[in-house]
Amino acid sequence: MKKISIIGAGNVGANVAVKIAERNLVKEIVILDIVEGIARGKALDLAESSSIMGFQTKISGTRDYKAIEDSQLIIVTAGYPRKPGMVRRDLVEKNSGITALIAKEIKENAPEAIIINVTNPLDEMTYLIYALGNFLPNQVLGMAGVLDSSRLCYFISEILGIPPQSIEATVLGGHGETMVSLMRLAKVGGKPISDKLTVKQIEEVIERTRHAGAEIVSLLGKGSAYYAPSAAVYEMARAIIEDTKRVLPCSICLSGEYGYEGIFLGVPVSLGKDGVEKIIELKLNSKEKEALNKSAEVTRKGIEELKEEYNL
Repeated sequence: MKKISIIGAGNVGANVAVKIAERNLVKEIVILDIVEGIARGKALDLAESSSIMGFQTKISGTRDYKAIEDSQLIIVTAGYPRKPGMVRRDLVEKNSGITALIAKEIKENAPEAIIINVTNPLDEMTYLIYALGNFLPNQVLGMAGVLDSSRLCYFISEILGIPPQSIEATVLGGHGETMVSLMRLAKVGGKPISDKLTVKQIEEVIERTRHAGAEIVSLLGKGSAYYAPSAAVYEMARAIIEDTKRVLPCSICLSGEYGYEGIFLGVPVSLGKDGVEKIIELKLNSKEKEALNKSAEVTRKGIEELKEEYNL
């Protein structure tokens, strides 16, 4: 892949740029931000590290959307961050206008690009980009499940005192308090998680994962998480850039899968150069399906509100 663009030069966007550049995954990265000088400054700072870190990726910063032309992948991180006391729904009013403008600009300047959205509320804003840009379902996906699953694995590893990489766990559903942690399928060293954790411990890690983002927001006081989110975006971007077909949980447009139609929801998908290349349907038990239904209903409600507001 030759060129990618990152819209939003905040902490998440900048950290994604660093990770992709330092691994020489692409030939060119464009960082775009509407605030004068921010994108150019961060791009220049990153470029000046190239001789030390040994990468050849061309880095540029701009506020001009024409610069994203010919991008094969676009990562959207622009928007207002979550603040203490805010729920994700509070971000709809602030971020929907920004997201709508970005969708329009991508459609005009890079209509064939694969788009990864990070702006919250994740599922609703990913839908808004998809609908306003009239993109194909495989083109647009949201980063949520990779982050939530990583957090879940870390919290389990804290309890067990083992490396997070030895834990397999997946989180589905909406990016918020209705996310669904599939603990029945979680494994530690290839063995069921129930062999290692008590029922109470499992309930505690599920609950902490649900509120992981809010926990960081509360601790920071100003701003929100960015190290783990940028790592999650990088993992998705790498699968697309290198065409690995890796299966990762992402928020995508469903067309009957899992029994849902026309909403964005986190499910496992195979990622490659064409974006979403295959949707993986897991066999859920009745309890898991009920939880996923509740998550889907919350997302559906948010999407219906956007449809009404934007006449979609």
